[in-house]
Amino acid sequence: MANPTTSKIPRLVLTPGEPGGIGPDVVIMAAQLEWDAELLCVADESLLLNRARQLGLPLILHPYTTGDAPVQHQPGSLRITHVKAPAPVVAGQLNALNAPYVLATLTLAAELCRYDDAQALVTGPVQKSVINDAGVPFFGHTEFLAEHFDCDRVVMLLATDTLRVALATTHLPLTDVSRAITPAGLEETLRILHHDCKALLGIPEPRITVLGLNPHAGEGGHLGREEIEIIAPVVEKLRLEGLMLTGPLSADTAYNSLMREQTDAYLAMYHDQGLPVLKATGFGEAVNVTLGLPIIRTSVDHGTALTLAGTGQADGGSITSAMKLALSMAHNRLGSMP
Repeated sequence: MANPTTSKIPRLVLTPGEPGGIGPDVVIMAAQLEWDAELLCVADESLLLNRARQLGLPLILHPYTTGDAPVQHQPGSLRITHVKAPAPVVAGQLNALNAPYVLATLTLAAELCRYDDAQALVTGPVQKSVINDAGVPFFGHTEFLAEHFDCDRVVMLLATDTLRVALATTHLPLTDVSRAITPAGLEETLRILHHDCKALLGIPEPRITVLGLNPHAGEGGHLGREEIEIIAPVVEKLRLEGLMLTGPLSADTAYNSLMREQTDAYLAMYHDQGLPVLKATGFGEAVNVTLGLPIIRTSVDHGTALTLAGTGQADGGSITSAMKLALSMAHNRLGSMP
């Protein structure tokens, strides 16, 4: 296979996600912009062309063949690897018959990155419910890619220009969170976060603030003992190894302006402990990043927004941010290679 990393032009591979949602819309919108890269979309050709006509946007598709060298992106065009959707796609409507198509596009795009035909994967939003309705257990992109690449642990990170929040646990019911936080798992999560902040995000000495699980970080054991028995010992162990860690801190004060100035990335213990703060300050511009994979993967921070699909009212800010960060991470990875 060709090795595009030797070229000055990186290749981003894009998956629009749920075909009835705004994923195709925002991919087409991003294709109208100038990029110092090649954009390769894995999707149904007719879906993209029909949606572009609905949006009133120009779109020329150029077929991609494995081994082709990357070509500078031209606004209003995309390179395409065609995957046919088994059922007709209607903007704003879900169809469980197309769930295998969504997973097929994601699998193929991941393989393009595995073999370095593309330098990063940028994913559009998927509708978890319709994939599960089709009889396929699916918890999200993060979990799917971890299983695909046989990774014991990956880390979900959401980032804006001013805030980065990683998660110790992801899509779990709150009743399951406490027992999912173990010393070994927390240590591995912090090591991944530290490593990828350096290697991919270009932060030489990452300053990581670790949140407690319980209110007031356990209040000295009166509101829970996870901080005393699990979180603090792991933080201290890694601090002695030289990692710049603070915590565990109470989540209700850890995001104040002074702490944010002293923090490159936060580690929250569960989904809704960290992400509401980030999305309140940067929704529409935040990027979802999966750390710990052998490939670079970024994503939008929003859902499928079915009511906006095909209307021209979707906001393309998040996918644009995801693509910019993916390119930056690709350059950082190349720069860190011996």
